[in-house]
Amino acid sequence: MHLAQLRLRDFRNYARLDAEFAPGCHLLLGDNAQGKTNILEAIYLLATLRSFRGVGGAPMVRHGQPGYFVGGTVVGTGTHEVKLYWSARERQFTLDGQPVRRLTDYLGTLRVTVFCAEDVHLVKGTARHRRRFMDLLLSQTRPGYLPLLQRYLRAVRARNALLRQPVLDQAALDSFTAELVRLGNELMACRRALLPELTAAAAGAYARIARGGETLRLVYQPSVREDFAVELACARPREVHRGVTLVGPHLDELQLLLDGQPAAQFGSEGQKRCIALALKVAQAELLTRAHAAPPVLLIDDVMGELDAKRRSAFVPLLEQVHQNRGQVLMTTTEEKWPGELAGTAQRWIVRAGTLTPVARP
Repeated sequence: MHLAQLRLRDFRNYARLDAEFAPGCHLLLGDNAQGKTNILEAIYLLATLRSFRGVGGAPMVRHGQPGYFVGGTVVGTGTHEVKLYWSARERQFTLDGQPVRRLTDYLGTLRVTVFCAEDVHLVKGTARHRRRFMDLLLSQTRPGYLPLLQRYLRAVRARNALLRQPVLDQAALDSFTAELVRLGNELMACRRALLPELTAAAAGAYARIARGGETLRLVYQPSVREDFAVELACARPREVHRGVTLVGPHLDELQLLLDGQPAAQFGSEGQKRCIALALKVAQAELLTRAHAAPPVLLIDDVMGELDAKRRSAFVPLLEQVHQNRGQVLMTTTEEKWPGELAGTAQRWIVRAGTLTPVARP
């Protein structure tokens, strides 16, 4: 799979961009604040309909313009045209000329894994970041997981609305509680099934990247300890008082342990960055196994945060992508690029919202 063409209109600092990308490695070179990361953000947006910077649509619109357009040609088992327009008043999203009504009909058209500075929130941030990481990975590797998650979250919202009513509708609440228990148990089963494979891949990646001798372990900690229905019943008085569902997989945690200690509290900043990188490497590896093809890798100056030995441990993943005719887009400088792959990369100069290919020698 690769992104063959990217088209931007009034996106961030790009008034207009039309670029074609072959499979292989692409280096986006330029000074800070020129628009390198914006290109990766646009590609991630095409894949997930989200910005990896955690912002909504408005900040991605070029200053003074009403909206932005992002389009692309994706080549995988087939060729697909994706078009996305956003403004405060209008949203348009099409796949091969047809409106996309449900995310489940689209997700997987373009699969990506992004490596960026924000990844450290997987270690230092709240449990929500780690749940989202698990949910995105499961949505891209387990058919049926995304609609299951969507139904569960709708049930949580409906149940919360009932809990906030002045007069409690007991029958309706019992009905949504039963639905919550059924869907929640399925979600937890999927997350438990993911953990052995995810833990093995992340621990292996951490050992290659950190080379410090310490061991990374992932522990799934569901909000439900034993019986979901019983625990909801016990929590009912507190839920009515607070107007919110207090037990369930929407509150689950994925604990990251380094030699048995919580990494967020006891890990150094360097170790935290290595753990975040290992999680993303594991994500890419699991996506590759699930689909027999690597995702597009978007790497936003991660090499600058790693010393030479740790950077070299990252190279096997890039080589795997290269061997499978996958695609890597990386923002970096020449000095930070692993020498083993420098000769195969297509270089681009990014300057003030323009993208110019550098002719190969």
